[in-house]
Amino acid sequence: MTTTFTGRPAAASGEIRLGEAVSVTRLGYGAMQLTGPGVWGPPADHDESVRVLRRAVELGVNLIDTADAYGPHVSEELIREALHPYDGVLIATKAGQLRTGPGQWHPCGRPEYLRQQCELSLRRLGLERIELFQLHRVDPTVPAADQFGALADLRAEGKINLVGLSQVSVAQVEEAEAIVEIATVQNRYNLVDRTSDDVLRHCTERGIGFIPWHPVGAGELAKPGGLVHDIAEGLDATAAQVALAWLLQRSSIMLPIPGTSSVAHLEENLLAAELKLDLSTVAALDDAA
Repeated sequence: MTTTFTGRPAAASGEIRLGEAVSVTRLGYGAMQLTGPGVWGPPADHDESVRVLRRAVELGVNLIDTADAYGPHVSEELIREALHPYDGVLIATKAGQLRTGPGQWHPCGRPEYLRQQCELSLRRLGLERIELFQLHRVDPTVPAADQFGALADLRAEGKINLVGLSQVSVAQVEEAEAIVEIATVQNRYNLVDRTSDDVLRHCTERGIGFIPWHPVGAGELAKPGGLVHDIAEGLDATAAQVALAWLLQRSSIMLPIPGTSSVAHLEENLLAAELKLDLSTVAALDDAA
């Protein structure tokens, strides 16, 4: 399970519909790790980053998630170099975080800034319309309605198609939904961090795609003697594969986007789509956190 695959394994994860007319494979790829340390600057191995992106698509991934803040700009530029004109691959990007150095993130939701960053992402990615544009963080210093309204305006102008939110509460999703249709929510969620369970339930009820970031986190469970480690050994799988398979089986609207800067690691992660956990294993993992 860890090293052998054929065809396009990501396709085994099934499909999810975003909005009214867009369908993507449920196992995507997150492009944050294609940048330098602290999500800052160029990657250590530029050519490997390009290979990772192209290999992801070869193996059935058709959603690549990025952000203007990754690098900043580096991730979007690598995606264009590797994949433009995309040929059926949906490029999702985000705006709303200022970067002042490695590991430094500052929410900025001023409508004029979100508009500027959308225009710049369009240029960097070589697109006339961004298929999924996400608010990276809700800026507490700017009225939320103004931030959601800016996304609604960009959509009305045809600059973006689908609107997403990142790291939000149920109340924030509901406030946004009153202003613009929400296609996805991207919150931190994994085996050991389920603080967004209420958001996941809301998204399930509303048919909103749920994109868990840091999806392979398993903490102590992945260490020798831990539940995930033992399950992985029994299935000849990796701990990351078990974590991803659990997410895919937890909800039909789950859309994990594991990231890596290594082709070998990418290939291992995508095999999770073919890993089916039996009901007793799922129940044990459900209870593990």
